[in-house]
Amino acid sequence: MEPFIVSARKYRPKTFKDVVGQDTITNTLSNAIDNNHLAQALLFCGPRGVGKTTCARILAKKINEDGVEQNEQDFAFNIFELDAASNNSVDDIRSLIDQVRIPPQVGKYKVYIIDEVHMLSQSAFNAFLKTLEEPPKHAIFILATTEKHKIIPTILSRCQIFDFKRITVKDAANYLKYIAEEQGIEAEDDALHIIAQKADGAMRDALSIFDRVVSFAGKKLTRKAVSENLKVLDYDTYFETTELILNNAIPQLLVLLDETLSLGFDGHHFINGLATHFRDLIVCQNQETLQLLEVGEEAQKKYGEQAKKASKEFLLKALDLVNQCDLNYKSSRNQRLLVELTLMKLASLTFTEEKKKPEAIIPASYYRGQIFQKAKSFSVTEEINTPSEVAPKLEETTEKLDKDKPAVEKKMADVESYKKVELKNLPKRVSGLSISSLKTKKEHEVTKTDQNSTKTLLENPFDEVQLRQHWDDYVEKIEKDGQKILASSLQIDVPKLKENHAIWIELPNSTMKKEVEREQGMLLNHLRKELKNDKIHLVITVNEVLTKKFAFTPQEKYEKLKEKNPAIELLRKEFDLDL
Repeated sequence: MEPFIVSARKYRPKTFKDVVGQDTITNTLSNAIDNNHLAQALLFCGPRGVGKTTCARILAKKINEDGVEQNEQDFAFNIFELDAASNNSVDDIRSLIDQVRIPPQVGKYKVYIIDEVHMLSQSAFNAFLKTLEEPPKHAIFILATTEKHKIIPTILSRCQIFDFKRITVKDAANYLKYIAEEQGIEAEDDALHIIAQKADGAMRDALSIFDRVVSFAGKKLTRKAVSENLKVLDYDTYFETTELILNNAIPQLLVLLDETLSLGFDGHHFINGLATHFRDLIVCQNQETLQLLEVGEEAQKKYGEQAKKASKEFLLKALDLVNQCDLNYKSSRNQRLLVELTLMKLASLTFTEEKKKPEAIIPASYYRGQIFQKAKSFSVTEEINTPSEVAPKLEETTEKLDKDKPAVEKKMADVESYKKVELKNLPKRVSGLSISSLKTKKEHEVTKTDQNSTKTLLENPFDEVQLRQHWDDYVEKIEKDGQKILASSLQIDVPKLKENHAIWIELPNSTMKKEVEREQGMLLNHLRKELKNDKIHLVITVNEVLTKKFAFTPQEKYEKLKEKNPAIELLRKEFDLDL
């Protein structure tokens, strides 16, 4: 049996024109060679399998060509490839630096290709810096990496950087079609698109998958064979799923999910594929975004037909539901139930969409009833026993209504104006659960008391002794009722009697003042009743200096105690006590 050469090696590009999907970079390198404008340190970075090492080899060969046909092996002595993953020490770099000094025997340049350069150690990078910045005229360094962010900035600043992009599905499918024709393999476009999508932008992966599928299916590649071999859910499954969703067929949806899971696919894979399908349907609904659909021509027609059946609102809601399922899948304890519930919600979207409610139609019976009602008010209706009597009576009623129409309109205008006046005079309504309602309630009680007392106002004389006695009685009463904060606030200052029956108290801060003002209604009612004087009112002032009396430091407390009992100082010194 002859040894098999994989397609990734057999069809490795030999010129820049053969490189797939990197036209910008290959054109730049070709022009740099032709114009003698090539840097001595190049950095090729990008994902795996996109042509970094291939372009480095093509470049190394091309810069040594002088227009004369020579054996490719002649340049082998001028190309040095180093795998930095296994040669990442300082000694490996020093050995490389020693080789750089020797000029080439064939050709003009020595090319050093260092693959996976991000694997070099920190010390190896530092040892390489000087040579990379000022290499000999005959040396060119090409560094390749998949992780540019791991390379130290001092290396990046010494290199000309080329960012390789992922191979598009279209470019990869076209190249696979070329290879299939070269090998005499009949392949469907949709099958090649599935392989390109599975490769995820890596041409080497696409060629490896192609070889594997050819080994499975032989000389004829079909979409079904590729999907079966790669364990990829065929898009026919998602077309059928979407049709069932649009038709609100929940039982059939659950059966289809069960059949899909029985093939070895998990629910997460199914729900992610459904999200991609909905996204592709949205893309198909606009000609400007149609180019974002990376499928074959036959599949593109199917997407276009189904996109016409689904509204954009439905697809957006469906994408939101599917995305929520994707986010919650790993944390769910019953993952299958989560997917089934999502499918049932999707199938209910079109079923539960609210239709615009028609405008309310007032039945004719309403107007007929209104006519009889108004006719009754004018005393023109009588009992109607036979249908023949209906028309004359209705005609008579209508004439009466038309005759008295101005009077009726005036009466209705008067009623409306009366309503406005009544509404204007109504008190402002306040929510029963708000703080404002409590305050309004207190104010209402005080106002009500004041209004009632205006009928028979009492104005008996009293002195401060009587005032303080009833004041203390009220404080004792509310303290027993549990209002200890208010009782404490009322005990801070002794009430003083001023002119015009005004009671003055002084509080240390505005918080206490607001508390007393909020509850002053009940206090005034008590004092007015006991002192038999309805003109009593409360005046509250704030004096911040009073606060000092109620916020003693430990030292101040000790001084107070010492004033009352000087022996406490002797006790402290005797036992050497601290405050």
